[in-house]
Amino acid sequence: MPALTRLASRAIPLVVDDIDTDQIIPARFLKVTDRTGLGRHAFSDWRYATDGTPKPDFPLNAPGAAARHILVGGRNFGCGSSREHAPWALADFGIRAVVASSFADIFRNNALKNGLVPVQLAPDDHAALVARLAAAPDAEVTVDVEACTIAVDGTAWPFPLAPFARRCLLEGVDQLGYLLAAEDEITRFEASHGTAVATSA
Repeated sequence: MPALTRLASRAIPLVVDDIDTDQIIPARFLKVTDRTGLGRHAFSDWRYATDGTPKPDFPLNAPGAAARHILVGGRNFGCGSSREHAPWALADFGIRAVVASSFADIFRNNALKNGLVPVQLAPDDHAALVARLAAAPDAEVTVDVEACTIAVDGTAWPFPLAPFARRCLLEGVDQLGYLLAAEDEITRFEASHGTAVATSA
């Protein structure tokens, strides 16, 4: 996944509380193990009419939405089942950061494993950001992974990010990629401490 130090983009507002993973990606689309193409099914039941026609008033269908990489949700984003397809679908649509006042823990962990930044703001900060975007929908939002801040029009708010997750985002690796990058160092440590695992012939 690409490294992410700083993301500047206009935002997609979807300020609804308790958006669950079945709303993000309905269960009927979970038959695949490849994330490519899942973006067209993101929020499918909200995004399309029963005949498959895009609903013009849904935020992801707005003109220019595909070029926006930050989604602003409400409280308890990503609740429900643990499906990893939810961050897959968002990322395939082009979302790189989701802003909310709280996240379901499993969604947060799955998001970070897939290079998607969960920007959790204190409720007052979240309300201030939402108000700012309501007044200026085309304002540029900047998510700074290194500084752990999100900013609009010169006002910045902090958000928490675990040090290891932050490092993986900055380096563009997942947990496995991080370990593989340290393979030589691990081998040297094992050799110097007599902990190398013997393999059978």
